[in-house]
Amino acid sequence: MTEVKRLFDFPHYQLEKYNLEKALVTKYDGNWVITSTKEYIDKANKISRALLRLGVKSKDNIALISTSNRTEWNIMDIGILQIGAQDVPIYPNISKEEYEYVLNHSESKYCFVSDQEVFEKVEAIKDKVPSLKGVYTFDQIKDAKNWKELLELGEDDSNQQEVEKIKDSISEDDLATIIYTSGTTGKPKGVMLSHKNIVSNAVNSTTRLPIDEGENIALSFLPVCHIYERMLLYLYQYNGISIYFAESIDKISDNLKEVRPQVMSAVPRLLEKVYDKIIAKGTALTGIKKKLFYWAVELGLEFEPYGRNGWWYETKLKLARKLIFSKWQEALGGRLEVIVSGSAPLQPRLARVFNAADICVVEGYGLSETSPVLAVNDMRDYGFKIGTVGKPIPETEIKIAEDGEILAKGPQIMIGYYKDKEKTDEVLENGYFHTGDIGEIDDEGFLKITDRKKEMFKTSGGKYIAPQLIENAMKQSRFIDQIMVVGEGEKMPAALIQPNFEFVEDWAKRKKIDVGNSQQELVENDAVIKRIQEEVDFYNERFGKWERVKKFELTPDVWSVDNELLTPTMKMKRKVIKEKYKDLYSRIYDNHSV
Repeated sequence: MTEVKRLFDFPHYQLEKYNLEKALVTKYDGNWVITSTKEYIDKANKISRALLRLGVKSKDNIALISTSNRTEWNIMDIGILQIGAQDVPIYPNISKEEYEYVLNHSESKYCFVSDQEVFEKVEAIKDKVPSLKGVYTFDQIKDAKNWKELLELGEDDSNQQEVEKIKDSISEDDLATIIYTSGTTGKPKGVMLSHKNIVSNAVNSTTRLPIDEGENIALSFLPVCHIYERMLLYLYQYNGISIYFAESIDKISDNLKEVRPQVMSAVPRLLEKVYDKIIAKGTALTGIKKKLFYWAVELGLEFEPYGRNGWWYETKLKLARKLIFSKWQEALGGRLEVIVSGSAPLQPRLARVFNAADICVVEGYGLSETSPVLAVNDMRDYGFKIGTVGKPIPETEIKIAEDGEILAKGPQIMIGYYKDKEKTDEVLENGYFHTGDIGEIDDEGFLKITDRKKEMFKTSGGKYIAPQLIENAMKQSRFIDQIMVVGEGEKMPAALIQPNFEFVEDWAKRKKIDVGNSQQELVENDAVIKRIQEEVDFYNERFGKWERVKKFELTPDVWSVDNELLTPTMKMKRKVIKEKYKDLYSRIYDNHSV
């Protein structure tokens, strides 16, 4: 059996152990097109042979930019890595200026893109990237070179021996990929990850995957340019799980019903949206059905694992699952066994209600620099605790520094930042990676994240504010979609709030309140402001007097990746948001300068 030490060993291991008919499955023009494990390897070899013929050498960088996850990305990945080159995955929806920066900084030789939109962005700046020799597309695009040209170029297998020779020379400690983090501040940093970094993470994270061997399906839709989803794709390959690629975030509910997966990953933002949709459907019910629905939800919000609420609660939960929650399961395909949530903190109420509904949502924690998993919950063997990110995975040591920062050591810790020794030395000290997150480890060994070290701030009165704790509490309100707590150096904490426009409009309709015809009019409406004030007051009660949000302003826009207020992994770009709404900020603090 192939021993998995390098990333390109995964498909070969899969061929020997599982030999899947459906290894990678992508939808084209309404039809799911399957690629077997053998075809996956054959095509990757063709890419390797073609790249050698194009003059690609060991240590060269090749950029990959795809709007959706798809089979071609994975074939390219293995084809590139087998010849000792590195791939540079790039977020599709960053600006063309950022494309230019990353392609130049990485000195990428070739760039492979998914579609027309990305192709046009790269075309617009390629003349400013001297290292770039060519751009290939996955979709058929007029006047563009297509990746199938490489499959044809690699058809002749006379240089396969050269591919094999290079493969044999590649060590697990060699650089495999450079991932540019979608920083919430400043220029993106290139995180250098070795084969060992990612392989060890996939193998060690497997110990937390509560899925029996057999024919299992994963649905993949989080951006594969992010190390979280990418590592999971290797983990799925290692465990013989067929990977179906979702068409897009908009079609995810259709794809769930078609594919009926056992496992998928999610970010809290998606789970919040799923929950809000379910609640909206419940609100539309009437009579006894509505009463039953809310009884089940209330019950779910009290959920504790391992029957800790006692037999009477468990009896009621059984009934709620049969009458109400089974429909939630059906909406997600009916076979989902586990959703792994990462990238941002998960609100405990979501963990409770989904697990009560028998949809196992477990939270994990990690960073791009840690390949990414450091800790993750596992429902088996009492390895799950709501409000925590679980226990460290095997071979991983986590300790808390004196100032509360989480430090980590293990085979998944990055080599360093590309071309940036200074920043590397800042975060790697005495063999430990300094995460920049604040946390604590409880008596049972569970890790709890309390805030981002860099995001904590002091008010002018010298009091520390941990914004994420306050934001997570307030986002439980159905009136609040996004919230950013501000107030560094100011006399009190305040907030910029993006209302849940859809919900507020429904609420206004029910209450016969005219909120106008635009989002701008809605956020200026006195009744809306008053109602959101009630929500803020309610959640404020949980915090000390100095932490409470004293004032807020509503923003008229939806915060999204497209308008660059959120990173591609849905984290808030705090500086950008503050700058965009500097007038609102000034209004909060009586026209103090920003």
